[in-house]
Amino acid sequence: MASKYDGLARIIIQNVGGKGNVISLGHCITRLRFRLKDESKANTDILKETDGIVTVIQSGGQYQVVIGNHVGEVFDAVNDIGHFSAAASDEGGQESGGGKKSIGNMLIDTLSGVFTPILPLLGATGIVKGLLGLAVFLLGNEFKNTGTYMLLYAVGDGFFYFLPIMLAYSASQKFKLNHYTGMAIAAAFLYAEVKFPAIASGETVITTLFAGTFMETAIHETFLGIPVIWPAAGYGSSVIPIIFAVWFAAKVEKMWTKVIPDVIKLFIVPLLTMVVAVPVSFLVIGPVASWLSSGIGAFCQAVYGISPIVAGFLVGALWQVLVIFGLHWGLVPVMYNNYSTLGFDTFVTANFTASFVQTAAVLAILLKTKDKKLKSLSVPAFLSGICGVTEPAIYGITLPKKKPFYITCFTAGIGGAIMGAFGIASYSSGGLGVFKFPCFIPTTEAIEKLGITDVMYDVRTVALIVLAVMILTFVIIWFTYKDSVPAKKAEPAGETIAKQEIAGEEGTLVAPVSGHVVPLSEVKDEAFSSGVLGKGVAIVPADGKVYAPCDGEVSTMFPTGHAVGITGTNRAEVLIHIGMDTVKLDGKYFSPKVETGAKVKAGDLLVEFDMDKIKEAGYDVTTPVLVTNADDFVDISGETGKDVKAGDMLISII
Repeated sequence: MASKYDGLARIIIQNVGGKGNVISLGHCITRLRFRLKDESKANTDILKETDGIVTVIQSGGQYQVVIGNHVGEVFDAVNDIGHFSAAASDEGGQESGGGKKSIGNMLIDTLSGVFTPILPLLGATGIVKGLLGLAVFLLGNEFKNTGTYMLLYAVGDGFFYFLPIMLAYSASQKFKLNHYTGMAIAAAFLYAEVKFPAIASGETVITTLFAGTFMETAIHETFLGIPVIWPAAGYGSSVIPIIFAVWFAAKVEKMWTKVIPDVIKLFIVPLLTMVVAVPVSFLVIGPVASWLSSGIGAFCQAVYGISPIVAGFLVGALWQVLVIFGLHWGLVPVMYNNYSTLGFDTFVTANFTASFVQTAAVLAILLKTKDKKLKSLSVPAFLSGICGVTEPAIYGITLPKKKPFYITCFTAGIGGAIMGAFGIASYSSGGLGVFKFPCFIPTTEAIEKLGITDVMYDVRTVALIVLAVMILTFVIIWFTYKDSVPAKKAEPAGETIAKQEIAGEEGTLVAPVSGHVVPLSEVKDEAFSSGVLGKGVAIVPADGKVYAPCDGEVSTMFPTGHAVGITGTNRAEVLIHIGMDTVKLDGKYFSPKVETGAKVKAGDLLVEFDMDKIKEAGYDVTTPVLVTNADDFVDISGETGKDVKAGDMLISII
């Protein structure tokens, strides 16, 4: 089915270096995450200037195209057109450009790949647990004995308890292990302690670190004479053990796949993988990973204990910077690990005010600015910010203005410091922005374990902190922000083909340039000749002037001037691409006459280019004229093998 984002998807595919340059593709809340074979083939500047794209970030071994709230739909469109789900594959540890990934890049890439798919459900179930904690506080402990509580608690806690199985699925996808083999390993972890409680009921051994509990383990049963060391907390809701177990199992499966005959691979490979991976996971990987989990929790608490104010300020102030580069994934698992080992998180939770100060800054700019375009950008950015999605605010407004961004980092740090001073904790994962407030309500386990008597303390306090830092941010931005003096826009040349010379009408496109019409199949670029970018024809130009092929709006005027997109009043999304690989000229020999967003009539001058100089530079000037949303129409056709003048009938649209 055609999508309204198909045109944008085609532009993205073309400018990340084409389908062949993509190793893999995923997405998170706001951005497409590509792994490219060679990032130098991507046209980053063009993508940044394309309507529908907030910005482009190259970080963590990923080429990240920030879309915003519609990233899911754009991802689907890019996948449908590029068929990346089936075609793209992870080629070992190779980073873009053919080099090896750094350890930091590998870590970020792995964590984002494992955690991104489950975040929506973690958020949803976290909200349920928080609200149930409030219900018990308001209605009394007897509410816990009702069927209503039990059923809803199963919704909220079931996903979190079986989190290892969910992580096993996404980790298997990341490490290229059979998904069900990975889930079976996780199921074994959880099944053993439920079905065979003796395995986890041995002598408890407690080790301390940083003057606090580091790990609690039980030693009782053995496997072939080797003691089975079981974490006192078990593996339910754990994070790190299953990720390492799946990674190891993927290596084992790969080894067996190479040596087992094809005729018996179907069942022997998973059998041998499980026989090796599960015992090793129980005996070595699980205990070591559990100790690592406890160590991370203990370290965070130690840092927080040294100075909650300093720790809170650093997390709050740096969070938005980490988001920009996609590096916040390094802290997200720490938060979930703290939930599973401690029952709460105070360390990463200090980032909570960051989205709200961004929102306050955008609101101040919205009310202060006289720039109509900036106002139009600020409204959706404000609404997204309230819901915790700040990329539109950061990339579209505060970061380009610089000073507002620095101010928000400072005030977010102030908010984090105050949260640290008051010991604010979150007790479950949840939504972003205003939807995260229920996560500051203690879960029933936390109430019982920590002896909490005022379940609304954190909610009330954090609400006041958020309000205070939002007011602080708003006031600072209000008194410091000034509209920059806009650069004078180039006036359109005003040249238009005489109306009597234009053959266009509803359902047609006229020739945007004079020359000889050839079929797309003769274009020396597979992206055009294969038809993946759309249907149409190509023109070998006779002169250097490009005119509008229909009435409509300039949806994209590429900064280099080598290509222009128009959304016609006839619903056709038209792409005119002047020459092959001419983007490499970086705008040299091209002179755009209109800007993105301009309303044009058929025959209005769009671009002038020096055809002779472009040819002398070694570039083919053949100009494809495409309808990129061809699937929205019954038929796109044009007569080839003839000469046309700009304004002659070129393409028929049915």
